[in-house]
Amino acid sequence: MTSSYRMPGLVVTDHTIDVPLDHSEPAGQQIAVFARVVADPDGQDRPFLVFLQGGPGFEAPRPTGVPHSPGWLERALADYRVVMLDQRGTGRSTPIHDVAGWGPAEQASYLTHFRADAIVRDAEAMRAHLGAEKWSVLGQSFGGFTLLAYLSQAPEGLREAMFTGGLAAIGPRIDDVYRTTYSRVIDRCERFYARYPGDRDRVRAVHDAIDAGITLPSGDRLTARRFRMVGQQLGASDGAERLHYLLELDPRSAAFAHDVEGTVAWGRNPLYALVHEACWADGGVTRWSAQRVQPDAYSDPTLFTGEHVFPWMFDDIGALGCYRDAARLLAEQPWPRLYDEERLAANEVPAAAAIYAHDMYVPREFSEPSAAAVRGLRPWLTSEFEHDGLRAAGDRILGRLIDLVRDRA
Repeated sequence: MTSSYRMPGLVVTDHTIDVPLDHSEPAGQQIAVFARVVADPDGQDRPFLVFLQGGPGFEAPRPTGVPHSPGWLERALADYRVVMLDQRGTGRSTPIHDVAGWGPAEQASYLTHFRADAIVRDAEAMRAHLGAEKWSVLGQSFGGFTLLAYLSQAPEGLREAMFTGGLAAIGPRIDDVYRTTYSRVIDRCERFYARYPGDRDRVRAVHDAIDAGITLPSGDRLTARRFRMVGQQLGASDGAERLHYLLELDPRSAAFAHDVEGTVAWGRNPLYALVHEACWADGGVTRWSAQRVQPDAYSDPTLFTGEHVFPWMFDDIGALGCYRDAARLLAEQPWPRLYDEERLAANEVPAAAAIYAHDMYVPREFSEPSAAAVRGLRPWLTSEFEHDGLRAAGDRILGRLIDLVRDRA
């Protein structure tokens, strides 16, 4: 299925293809994968750049005309046609909500097919559909994890590989990852309170209000552990300010309840909660790693959590309840490897990576060794940006990565 239309300054073509749920069974159950090709009116014959969104479990950005959004799009269109891929289970691709009424074992079996390895196979099917001999890929966060799997599985389809905040740990090291991210989050919390010292008392007041009872717009009762998840904002360039302004609100107000739920609601994109730990699992079993390795420092109720997933989320967040037992089965799932060290060491695809020195979500402690494991990859370590550097300064980030992969910087 293909359709084309125009918006100010853009020519847009929508594509939907069918792919196997399980690529090892090509004649088995099929799902739809959607991609939107965005081009400058004068650049409709330019090479393709695929954007792989972060997450997991989030669709590609929805482009707008002049001025272009997302902010990196204008820079991209100067060199490419941009393929906005809705990764399987998201956006206009077949949603996973259809499995909500299935039994836990059926749900879990279905959801094992939503990691980076399957997304790579989907991308290759879309590349064939578009008739591209090779294409370039830009991977943000989890999109970078997927790009690393792409270099491991199907490098022959890649012209250039560009990572931003998304070089994953290679090997079964999930507990190491979560210990490191907790350390980073605790440091970020202390920096937050140093900037806004009055907010520690505000957080204590929120906990008192939670004890008295706060009902969220969905009808869920806010719990202290769910409230702590608002700390995930601290990894963004403007996150400290957004958290501060949330804490300024009266915790008994409708505004506070609405804004908290907007920050810690995963019902729209349940894949994030269901396969987040699995997306880090380059082999092995996760067994709720974030829960198991949470440090004793969290006896302090004013410490927030970050990009961590917990089994209790499927009790406290009503929209996730239908996946509770499946999530527990996935936590015991033995995951196959995602990355091939030998193939990465022999890489011939021009590659570059923006590594953010203080990244709260994808720590440099893992990104730098992974960069070194990819032959020819040119790392750019910078302390100027947070994990959302592509959103905050997309033209600069993408321009620098293009220069690096083309040996111009």
